[in-house]
Amino acid sequence: MARLPTLFLSHGSPMHALEPGQAGAAWQSLAASIPRPRAVLVASAHWEASAPRLTGAARLETIHDFGGFPEPLYQIRYDAPGAPDLARAASDLLREAGFAPALDPRRGIDHGAWVPLKWMYPEVDVPVVQVSVQTALGTAHHMKLGEALAPLTGQGVLVLGSGHATHNLHDWFRYHAADKPLEYVQQFSEWLAQRLASDDRDEVLHYRERAPHATRAHPSEEHFLPLFVAWGAAGPRPRVVRAHASIDGAALAMDAYLFEPTSGVTAS
Repeated sequence: MARLPTLFLSHGSPMHALEPGQAGAAWQSLAASIPRPRAVLVASAHWEASAPRLTGAARLETIHDFGGFPEPLYQIRYDAPGAPDLARAASDLLREAGFAPALDPRRGIDHGAWVPLKWMYPEVDVPVVQVSVQTALGTAHHMKLGEALAPLTGQGVLVLGSGHATHNLHDWFRYHAADKPLEYVQQFSEWLAQRLASDDRDEVLHYRERAPHATRAHPSEEHFLPLFVAWGAAGPRPRVVRAHASIDGAALAMDAYLFEPTSGVTAS
């Protein structure tokens, strides 16, 4: 079976579930452009744990993990079917790679996952497993995590990292009505695009020391780490497609990337 590409999406505000905008259109287009997966494995910025945890339920209840939004947003349900067998298989791969994973039989699906999936697979008929990020463990840890999950891309599984190309909520609240994007957001986003295109892993792994305005673009790392899961899962030197680039509220880069494996076929 040919390997599926992997994706990194900037999921934006929960309001994208009601008002998809340009990003939502890009998510729909991406889903239509790739083979339909048998399941999706999502690394979401909105599930943090000290070690990898995976959802093990047969159905994932919708988590409305936000406050202060219009009531219709809380009425949306995306109770995705789970994939316990996939969760166990992913756990086995992670354990073989030296991680200490655990299954969570009760955890549902957070908005980092269900907001883009609502537009990608609106019939809620593609099984989903979520995997947590370990914010304190940094970029190399998450690249290795993605690499461990790479065999799944040859088994019909779409590995999706859901976070943000830039994520400074203080700036978003302060400048969201500004006429033009903040300059540092554009600079960081373009730096990232160039480094991904050249597969410069060392630079991006050490982005906090080497990227322009890195700590302002990401005051904390949880929204950037899913990128490394998706990138690592695509294998060595994938073809990188910047599938979408826009900026929401002056401060949130909404970039989406597709990583297409170039290492041939993985046995199913």
